[in-house]
Amino acid sequence: MAPRGGKKIVIVRKKVAAPAAHHGGSWKVAYADFVTAMMAFFMVMWILGMDDKTRKAIEGYFSNPVGYRKGYGAGASPVSRGTAPTNVQRTPLKLLVRSTEQKSFEQLRQTILQRVAQNDSLKKLNALVEVQVTKDGLRIELIEQGAGDIYFPTGSARLKPASLLALQLVGTELASLSHSIVIEGHTDAARFGNDASYGNWELSSDRANAARRVLETAGIKGGRIREVRGYSDTKLRVPDNPVAPANRRISILLPYSDVPDAVSATADELVSTKRDSLVESIRRTSRD
Repeated sequence: MAPRGGKKIVIVRKKVAAPAAHHGGSWKVAYADFVTAMMAFFMVMWILGMDDKTRKAIEGYFSNPVGYRKGYGAGASPVSRGTAPTNVQRTPLKLLVRSTEQKSFEQLRQTILQRVAQNDSLKKLNALVEVQVTKDGLRIELIEQGAGDIYFPTGSARLKPASLLALQLVGTELASLSHSIVIEGHTDAARFGNDASYGNWELSSDRANAARRVLETAGIKGGRIREVRGYSDTKLRVPDNPVAPANRRISILLPYSDVPDAVSATADELVSTKRDSLVESIRRTSRD
């Protein structure tokens, strides 16, 4: 039926699009999980590249960062009793720091031996420089051989050209480090004359002190030299032959880093110390 007035009625229908649903921040959570997983993956790959001793040290650190004490008494936990452990085990941290320093000392050992081998002057003087990584740290020794007067005249603390060259070479390599240094003087068992005012004790101390002065001029700050020791003939290198020239030597020792005593530290201080030591160890390893 036609509309009134002869006009056609047109009906317009408009489709209104509904707003999209709000997705929230779920994508952020998924991205954070992905980043965490990648970080864990690279941490695992980094740890797998280490030796067994270092891996065990890291495992022990993360398993029990504060340490433990066997036998807390009546309470199940020292925290519930309001007391702190009195004998915290620090083996994991010591192993971690020791392992890192051993690698650093071994690299330094190779560098010093290489420089000594390339020094023609020391070769001509027949100077013997021995470098070893020991249980005490890195030990560098200037050892007499032959007639026993390569580094010092017999019975004297006057430095000869070989000792000056060797000490300057060693001092240059050690100047960039921060480890403390102990200098030791050793003599053989040969005695001086009847004059008791000057003997092997004085001679070994004077030679060690003469070495200290050369090392300081080579760039080692005086604060790093912790001790200057004179041992006389009490620590013979060749015990079967007390008067052997090899017993006359100067030793330069870089001890391993001291780890703070856990007994005098709170739990927070202990965790902070371990974290800082780990970070510094990683930095030194990456620099080397």
